[in-house]
Amino acid sequence: MFNIVLVEPEIPQNTGNIARTCAATGSRLHIVYPIAFDISDKAVKRAGLDYWSLVDVICYDNLEDFFQKTKGGRYFYATTKAPNRYTDVQFRDNDYLVFGKETKGLPEVLLHENKSFCIRIPMQDSARSLNLSNSAAVVLYEALRQQEFAGLKEEGQLTQFEWE
Repeated sequence: MFNIVLVEPEIPQNTGNIARTCAATGSRLHIVYPIAFDISDKAVKRAGLDYWSLVDVICYDNLEDFFQKTKGGRYFYATTKAPNRYTDVQFRDNDYLVFGKETKGLPEVLLHENKSFCIRIPMQDSARSLNLSNSAAVVLYEALRQQEFAGLKEEGQLTQFEWE
């Protein structure tokens, strides 16, 4: 199992998409407050997020609370400022993939103190960044690929025909 960590997410649709990715992959979702929207049971039901119940969501008061409660974890910090590509690291089961808020990313002091664990998705110089939910999916699926997609269904079936 991998852990997706959203630090102070601002856009509910991104968090919803990431939650769906977590549901599909059996990953745990960690949300670090403050957040800019409501994720109460009533709010997610109203938004039609029927897969929310399939996601193990853990919330934290702030970044300090998160690190205190996950002490001993191995953290990778996704940022456009990183010196390392996400494909250059070896992910392990139970790693934490940490993503910052949409408008500012992660705190630079955190990145500076963890340089060897900062990862980036290569992109054109002219692009500011990828969408948060796309970034989370790209990095998570690389981690899952490295683990040979352990525990995930790898073959689908047609409804009207058989694969030959």
